[in-house]
Amino acid sequence: MQMSFCQTRPRELGISFGILPTGPLNSITDVAGVKVGHFTKIEGESIRTGVTAILPHGENLFQEKVPAAIFVGNGFGKLAGVTQVQELGTLESPIILTNTLSVAAGIEGVVKYSLAQSGNENVQSVNAVVGETNDGYLNDIRGMHISSNEVIEAIQNAKTGSVEEGNVGAGTGTVCFGWKGGIGTASRKLPVSLGAYTVGVLVQTNFGGNLQIAGVPVGEKLGKYPFKDALEKSDGSCMIVVATDAPVLERNLERMAQRAIMGLAKTGGIASNGSGDYVIAFSTAKGLRIPHAIPALSLQKAAFLGNDDMTSLFLAVIEATEEAIINSLFAAETMTGKEGRTVEELPKGKVLEWVKKENH
Repeated sequence: MQMSFCQTRPRELGISFGILPTGPLNSITDVAGVKVGHFTKIEGESIRTGVTAILPHGENLFQEKVPAAIFVGNGFGKLAGVTQVQELGTLESPIILTNTLSVAAGIEGVVKYSLAQSGNENVQSVNAVVGETNDGYLNDIRGMHISSNEVIEAIQNAKTGSVEEGNVGAGTGTVCFGWKGGIGTASRKLPVSLGAYTVGVLVQTNFGGNLQIAGVPVGEKLGKYPFKDALEKSDGSCMIVVATDAPVLERNLERMAQRAIMGLAKTGGIASNGSGDYVIAFSTAKGLRIPHAIPALSLQKAAFLGNDDMTSLFLAVIEATEEAIINSLFAAETMTGKEGRTVEELPKGKVLEWVKKENH
């Protein structure tokens, strides 16, 4: 009898990643206050796309900005809003993930949503942060089927608690390592001796390389790796969002973001020439929020972690990123889309057998 692994996470099947414990949900929403919303659009034979929204907190983000940083692993992408985050070190809007040609709709949706919020009546500039991957293999991407209202719907759908993974939201039409990719998430909870902070990661996987799971060269065993027959060779993109409740300012948030690329590398990702690999990191620590209106020449006070306390957070990011990527593959299901193309889901039974054999 064949076992069913549909929507079963690898950790539940006995595959472990790293040494740190997870949060209760093993999700980015283990970071208190973080909300995630999806809008999934599957229509006819060719529309396979969507939107995923990540909110650092449920209040007015423009009025209560959070420290943030962005790291570019490979810049073949269209991440909107990057320069202002890098310049000012703050995030003032929901983070939107979608497909490459819907970034404009993402910007419009975020702007409309932000301008309509109570307290923003006089706002005349909003830095919308919108990331993307190209789902054009399965989706009629040229049709630009995402509207600004659908982006707003994803934001309004955002909630705390469990996050749906796989073929949902911005991961609806994505391909990863030649298999069906999608949305994945994971978290790590540091012990009390290291501050008891939580780190959560959410990924939109649409990239290639030589897939490795818990150190096992799955890509080689399955015959899908660059320069063989993986779809579109190894190109694609990966958007990674890192959240933490640790009191970390933008400089060390950037250092955390850098480590997320190390987590991607542990899965066999290679950040190929045509891959847009971006990491957006933010802190939800209330003591670090930045009010939009600050009296002139007023001195700002903040308590934040120093460099020597960052190592455990670095490890948490690496482990959570690796697991989130593999979670996206385990949650994704076979999909047929544009021009009758079919992308198969990862053969989880074989993978589980190999991983357990080599790690025991």
